Amino acid sequence: MRHMTAPELAERLRAGDETLHLLDVREPWEFDVCRIDGSQLVPMRSIPGSLGELDRDREIVVICHHGIRSQQVALFLEHRGFSRVINLRGGVDAWAREVDPEMATY
Repeated sequence: MRHMTAPELAERLRAGDETLHLLDVREPWEFDVCRIDGSQLVPMRSIPGSLGELDRDREIVVICHHGIRSQQVALFLEHRGFSRVINLRGGVDAWAREVDPEMATY
């Protein structure tokens, strides 16, 4: 599995990389507190029923609070044939600490 740091993701987004699909697997209340712009919310429990909605040809960056749930989802996707999956190491917490200190945290 591939991993990406928050600063690496920020750089790709600043460069206008539109090939990335930002998949946030947290709960709706967490997403309401803070999110990375452009991310799509699909709670972890909903991933199995949403596989048909994910584009296997795009790089999917899986995001959660600290990177644990996202790693589990990334592994799940890889085992189902998704080959371009990336786990955001440290999740939105790392994003808030390393990229956007104005972002709300919890």
